[in-house]
Amino acid sequence: MKKTYQKFLSALIAFMAVWTIQSCTGEFEELNTDPNNPVEIAPALLLPNAIQTVVDRYWGHSTRYERLNIDAAMCWVQHLSRNIYINAEGDSYEIPLTISSGTWNKIFTESLVNFERVETLAAPGAPYANSNYVGVALVMKAFAFSYLTDVFGPIPYSEALKGTAENSINSPKYDSMEEIYAGLLADLEEANTLLTVGGPAISGDILFGGNILKWKMFANSLTLRIANRQAAKKSTESRAIMAKILADPAKYPVFTKQSESAQLQHFDVIGSRNKMFDVFSTRSDWNVSSTLIDKLLALDDDRIKVYAQPLADGSYAGLPNGLTDAAAGTFNASRIGTKYLSPIAPSLLLTYTELLFIKAEAAFDGDIAGDPSALLKEAISASFSEHGLSMPADYMSRIGAVSKEAIMTQKWLALFGQGVEAWVEFRRTGYPVMPPPHPSAVFSNDGVLPTRIEYPTSEYSLNLTNLSEGVSKLGGPDNMRTPLWWVE
Repeated sequence: MKKTYQKFLSALIAFMAVWTIQSCTGEFEELNTDPNNPVEIAPALLLPNAIQTVVDRYWGHSTRYERLNIDAAMCWVQHLSRNIYINAEGDSYEIPLTISSGTWNKIFTESLVNFERVETLAAPGAPYANSNYVGVALVMKAFAFSYLTDVFGPIPYSEALKGTAENSINSPKYDSMEEIYAGLLADLEEANTLLTVGGPAISGDILFGGNILKWKMFANSLTLRIANRQAAKKSTESRAIMAKILADPAKYPVFTKQSESAQLQHFDVIGSRNKMFDVFSTRSDWNVSSTLIDKLLALDDDRIKVYAQPLADGSYAGLPNGLTDAAAGTFNASRIGTKYLSPIAPSLLLTYTELLFIKAEAAFDGDIAGDPSALLKEAISASFSEHGLSMPADYMSRIGAVSKEAIMTQKWLALFGQGVEAWVEFRRTGYPVMPPPHPSAVFSNDGVLPTRIEYPTSEYSLNLTNLSEGVSKLGGPDNMRTPLWWVE
């Protein structure tokens, strides 16, 4: 009897299970969908963190030992110098491996992957089809990839974001800088076409607040930066690209005033504050470099009041780079200006001022039409205006004859805060000419101002075959002395 009952009960349970599945099939997915855990995340939710991450990594992340701009680049271009921890954090040309890994990992995994997802979700026929989202994603991918290739050299590009593709690639190949630049220029051309003023609205845009015209301006201004950067290697192509953009502002708008610049406005809220504030307001390890101070003093340049704080007697003094901790302690030097100690100061990506310097250099090199002297004057004036100052009427006579060195030295002055950008331009052109090291300075890296940063150790353990091919495309060993492709 017991066995008969058990068989009956088993049969009844099986019948009820089949009946339940069959009767609920039509509504099963609806009943079991958690509205608080959507299958797809909308582009508007992906954009803010993706933008914030790449901006913070470019301008100056607050995590110690991961700040390429603050701990390394701004010291290497002698905007800033260190008065302590000199051997551990950049000023002596030695950096911790975490600067490399933090830059690489965060931009790939928290920025580029999400920009790629935005592009996929907003593609034609996709759940959130919207050409303006696609255009924004393309512009930010171009900015992020250009940042990575300009500090590392060859990197994964064409296969870098294929990990979730139908035919996934988890060990991406390395592309040469020339190939990457070509891809970035093509993507920016596509972005300019897709970005439609008056077209579909976008949300989650913390950079331009959904202003599509400013996104088009950013796309084309970034194109001019990239084209100018490669001009010494691909002059014919670069000249054609710059001429095309500058000849048709209706189709290819670029920045025309400071308020249109690509800059992230911050708020005095934890997580949204300017990262330089997070660092410089709590630590006093940095001073303004004597190289910068001496140049500003020689030019009687009022920007010194913005870049640096005066000493107790009202004067300004810099700290030489590369000093030992003991030697640095004997100097009384200016700290960074209070403008950079504000939690709401913007993080700059590409400004109207920089665009004018690009034009001045391109005109001097014969890559675009225009008067280099007039364009340089306009660029310097814009830099003064950016800081609420007026350029002195006789300033051009102070800098002497217009030359490549004069243009790039003034650009170096104007790029204060954008250490990574100033570092790129110094490596590319060799300007400004840095003074001889102080007698008490001690530099690593064979005394060579770093030409790049090394690949992260994770690539050696996870992607060694492709990394080895990337090093061969680099044209030298994976160290901080191998020059990059665009060096003139």
